[in-house]
Amino acid sequence: MSSPIFARIQSSRTADDIVGQIETLILEGVLRVGDRLPGERDLSVQFDVSRPILRNALKLLETKGLLVTRHGGGTFVADVIGEVFSKPMMDLISSHRKAAADYLEYRREIESVAAEYAARRATEDDRLMLHRIMTAMEEAYKANDFKREAELDVELHNAIGECAHNIILLHTLRSCYRLLADDVFYNRTVIYGFPGAREKLLDQHKAIFAAIINSNPTAARAAVGQHIDFIEQAQSEAARSSAWQNVSRLRRNQRESERG
Repeated sequence: MSSPIFARIQSSRTADDIVGQIETLILEGVLRVGDRLPGERDLSVQFDVSRPILRNALKLLETKGLLVTRHGGGTFVADVIGEVFSKPMMDLISSHRKAAADYLEYRREIESVAAEYAARRATEDDRLMLHRIMTAMEEAYKANDFKREAELDVELHNAIGECAHNIILLHTLRSCYRLLADDVFYNRTVIYGFPGAREKLLDQHKAIFAAIINSNPTAARAAVGQHIDFIEQAQSEAARSSAWQNVSRLRRNQRESERG
């Protein structure tokens, strides 16, 4: 971590004080899944507590399932979000087209709320974070870096969830975006390859970003709706194009077999 996020324990300097501070950081999304905590010596200095007290606190947090210690590798925030669905259920829903439609319907509603809240509540630090992500997204677009664009797509939506400053919404969205990052319901690579799609997606992300930066909740909601509408359209047209290609291939194979 580049700068300290842990505050000096002011009162009794007990393990419970440290536990409470780290729990809050995890709950508020400051500490994310997989984040590595500073080493024991640095952490004890930041908290201004003895190392035995710190070890006790970390042990308590590990017992609660909030931290994991890797032998020789340090202490990390545990996967407190977990999988949204079990593997059998994931396999089941990924093979049904209605699930993809339902997923986008769910995203439209929950992201609209997140964007509206973000437009109302984003702090100056939040705006700086969004600026950084948006700049990186524009650079990835110019460099034709599809993979980086896809990563920043997820990062931007996650960041908007953080700017909404609602704990339940934050963690619900993080679960939702795991499915997005894994391309469970649709293949973003196919959508990015659709004519003009990358430019349109960038413009839509810019519109959401601008509405939040300008503290316009109505525009933020509308921009999210347009974004999801476009994804639905692109996904549908990509599926139709794929079906056409399959039929064309079968026709060609049949004619070639007849000539043979």
